[in-house]
Amino acid sequence: MRKPVTAKKSSAKEAGTASPSKLIDGRIKELGDWRGEMLARIRGLIKQADPDVVEAWKWRGVPVWEHDGIICTGETYKEVVKLTFAKGAALADPAGLFNSSLDGNVRRAIDIREGETIDEKALKALIRAAVELNASKAKKKPGKKP
Repeated sequence: MRKPVTAKKSSAKEAGTASPSKLIDGRIKELGDWRGEMLARIRGLIKQADPDVVEAWKWRGVPVWEHDGIICTGETYKEVVKLTFAKGAALADPAGLFNSSLDGNVRRAIDIREGETIDEKALKALIRAAVELNASKAKKKPGKKP
């Protein structure tokens, strides 16, 4: 049985000089196990669902995907890859992907464990819905330019 590799935290210096995309590449490589593979796969699906997505690196080492606000974060833990949608409680989830952080009024998350499969079509639909929600909120804010 292969022992999980824990990703090291990036230093402030590394975060200040490398692009968020490079830092996410580094995280995927550091993990070196199923979690890195899953994070890479999720990242690809996010980019397919929203080609205009912007990658960010926040909170001392969390990959974040944004479009008119945060769409979701991709955190890695020992047992799960957690995809947290910033405004998930406001999104319809007909496929029932959300399986974590269900008690809050704002966020919702998807915990993916080793060996689990992802409903790619449903995940892309959820990502597009989050982008649409962010865009609708951005248009309503006074002083915001399209």
